[in-house]
Amino acid sequence: MAGCEAVLTVRLVRSFEHRNFKPVVFHGVNLDQTVQNFIQLVRDDTMKIIHQAHGAKTNELVMSLEDDENLILQDNQTLRAAGVANETEVAFFRKEDYGVYKANPKTAW
Repeated sequence: MAGCEAVLTVRLVRSFEHRNFKPVVFHGVNLDQTVQNFIQLVRDDTMKIIHQAHGAKTNELVMSLEDDENLILQDNQTLRAAGVANETEVAFFRKEDYGVYKANPKTAW
């Protein structure tokens, strides 16, 4: 694997309230492309880092509700500059849904 290519897992979040998501693995992702270009590859919306290899995981089943200013990926950054490395897991979600859930983080079964 080249130094700028990585394996990334993207959680496609359908519902925070119902904890409904599907992980999708992307191989050969160029870490020097912008976040915006990678989002185009997946779909137009918001991404946030969930977990990096050998790092601590959150207790939240879908994703942590903390540190948004550092973990939500910005369109104009490269994936590398945003902190994405090989085997990083990111969430892909509608920003509006996240805001509603974060304001009142209740789950339903």
